[in-house]
Amino acid sequence: MTSRGDPAQPARPSSSAAQGPSPGPSGAPGPPGPSGASGAPGASGAPGPSGGDTRPANDRAPGATASSPARPQLARPATAVLDEAHLGDIEGALGRIRVGEEQGTGLKRKLITFLAIMGPGLIVMVGDNDAGGVSTYAQAGQDYGYSLLWTLLLLIPVLIVNQEMVVRLGAVTGVGHARLINERFGRFWGWFSVGDLFILNFLTIVTEFIGVSLALQYFHVTPYISVPVTAVVLVAITASGSFRRWEQALFAFIGVSLILIPLGLTASPHWGQIGYHFVVPGVQGGVSSTAVLLIIAIVGTTVAPWQLFFQQSNVIDKRITPRFIPYERADTAVGAFVVVLGAALVLVTAVFAVRGTRLAGNFTDALGVANALKAHGNWYGAAFAVVLLDASIVGAASVTLSTSYAFGDVFGIKHSLHRSFRDAKPFYASYSGMIALAAAIVLIPGMPLGLLTTAVQALAGILLPSASVFLLLLCNDREVLGPWMNARWLNIVAVFIIAVLLVLSGTLVITTLFSSINAIKVAIWLAVAMAVLAALAGAWLWLTRKRRPARPPHPRTTMSAAERERWRMRPLALLKPVQWSPLTKMGVLTLRGYLVISVLLLIVKAVQLGHG
Repeated sequence: MTSRGDPAQPARPSSSAAQGPSPGPSGAPGPPGPSGASGAPGASGAPGPSGGDTRPANDRAPGATASSPARPQLARPATAVLDEAHLGDIEGALGRIRVGEEQGTGLKRKLITFLAIMGPGLIVMVGDNDAGGVSTYAQAGQDYGYSLLWTLLLLIPVLIVNQEMVVRLGAVTGVGHARLINERFGRFWGWFSVGDLFILNFLTIVTEFIGVSLALQYFHVTPYISVPVTAVVLVAITASGSFRRWEQALFAFIGVSLILIPLGLTASPHWGQIGYHFVVPGVQGGVSSTAVLLIIAIVGTTVAPWQLFFQQSNVIDKRITPRFIPYERADTAVGAFVVVLGAALVLVTAVFAVRGTRLAGNFTDALGVANALKAHGNWYGAAFAVVLLDASIVGAASVTLSTSYAFGDVFGIKHSLHRSFRDAKPFYASYSGMIALAAAIVLIPGMPLGLLTTAVQALAGILLPSASVFLLLLCNDREVLGPWMNARWLNIVAVFIIAVLLVLSGTLVITTLFSSINAIKVAIWLAVAMAVLAALAGAWLWLTRKRRPARPPHPRTTMSAAERERWRMRPLALLKPVQWSPLTKMGVLTLRGYLVISVLLLIVKAVQLGHG
């Protein structure tokens, strides 16, 4: 588990002096080295383009000046950044932050900084309202009215907690999620996780092209035109060789999605009922197995594994470092509220589409909702079709890029949107290849697209708990995050979220495989089993507390705010190996066994359904 052989890995220090400050026992940096800082200077950890010392005056060694010769060999090896393109100015769609530029404390300066940082959190959230998301929210509205709005509100803390953890991982480590799992937990677990991601992401991309096909069918455009043209657009906006142009293109598509606001506001919303169902849980017509499965689908389509891999890598690619974590947290929180608002507007619009008709309670697909809206006026149907098309494009761009980032992480190749196509051919080739293959599958005559969409939702539900478990383990790794490790309260919240996801995942798997089983009873029994396991684990920890060494204090308590902002993870090969407790090892092995069996059974079920 080393970083050797990576073409973009900075050269290793040849002496202890070149490594920068050495970490203390808790992962905190020791006394300042020759550079006067514990990590990389400035905003990115890289020297400025001119090669001079671009650090603020208070970050330089005593007696140094802005014209003093730079010593990149002292600063750059202190971090684990794998691709040199991930070092430099932050170039966002709404602004730029140059290396060494003072952050400022005024409100205006903070707003300018936030706009420059904004992007990864907003894009990952809006990308989650993809073709599958629009279809699922529309089904909730058409079949159950406003009664499932409460599920969306509950997802906000889940989204923020999960994505905030990957924000810290990306900004502090400079290494993608796939590579961290591979290096810290071994190639077996790494390939297991990345293999899951590649399969699920590819199938998800296929569903995005299904959304494109349905959306443009409303305008009588054949899929043999709409799908290839969309594929070309997706490749063109990503392979431009400019991170800033890519982010600007995604922001433009996010702007198009704002058409949901006038669409929802003019859909005769019943505000009293909407407010009530947002805060009071319930199900129109009573709780049933079908309703439970739809609630699980809402969770599965809103909290997806690809989001973890995408945002961490996108934060790295945008060159966001620890000093900007508060801004990226805000970006993520804004994105979480935007995704829930968008989902609610889709649901409200679907209620309006079928209100008072025989279509209520008889969902077919998102195109059916657009056709139902046409009865209220051509504008409504066309606007909803545009929303579906736009969601499919943003989703496809995000999910595919998530896969290409992971591809670059695992195989140690250049993987940055700052690089041109010529400079990062394997990275862009993997992106283009997945887009082309997914588009081709959608165009195959007789392809069971509806079955494929259902299988993707089920597979996402199966794999999400596993992704969340490794995320939690990484965020408690002192070697990886040091002073940015999870606090105890956050671990408690994250464990609770994972337990809920496991219950939902198990319910979805069992009811998908055995449709005659009551989903409510399955969920209750699984929840009881989870509670019993939690009680047993707690009892074991309490009984063995005296045999375990005393837990060292959180590294955050040993550092100042300035030291935490400069703290970066060292090169992967220099980190101490992970030591798993017997309980952790048993839990991970059990989870993997569940995943293997569930995925195999799901494949068998899909094949059976495919053959009638």
